[in-house]
Amino acid sequence: MVPQVSRVAVVLDLEQPPHVALWRAIEATAPSFGVRLTPADVQGPAEIERAIEALAREPNGGLIVLSGPITNTHRELIAALAIRHRLPTAYGWRFSVTSGGLVSYGVDRVEQSRQAAGYVDRILKGERPADLPVQQPTKFELVINLKTAKALGLEILPALLARADEVIE
Repeated sequence: MVPQVSRVAVVLDLEQPPHVALWRAIEATAPSFGVRLTPADVQGPAEIERAIEALAREPNGGLIVLSGPITNTHRELIAALAIRHRLPTAYGWRFSVTSGGLVSYGVDRVEQSRQAAGYVDRILKGERPADLPVQQPTKFELVINLKTAKALGLEILPALLARADEVIE
């Protein structure tokens, strides 16, 4: 989507165990993309602002924002700062893109709820939870915000737009 990005700050909360695991996975994958990573461990809006401003001081930066209580609560601030500093930003949830973020790719929460409802039904019919297999998500969604892309000066390729599950104009 933005091939010139060579530096990425991952906005996360290292007090959240899922963020630690995701950070390790991102850190292991980054070299194959030729990207230099920086963890931006944030606990509130002031730290979010400092982390984004620090990334913006050098060219070719981008953000990955992990979903959690702090980043979800301040998603509009993150999106506004990313636009102000012209930083492309990727998220895991659709609601961050509807709040002004550029792109999200993640689990379809509606489909995930359907799967969970199926498990509840099976349990209520007498199956033991321990006997049920662990399921992985089966549907992912790509959401792109064209208004944000325009504000960042990005042109999104038609092929990518065609693959998106939702395009916000």
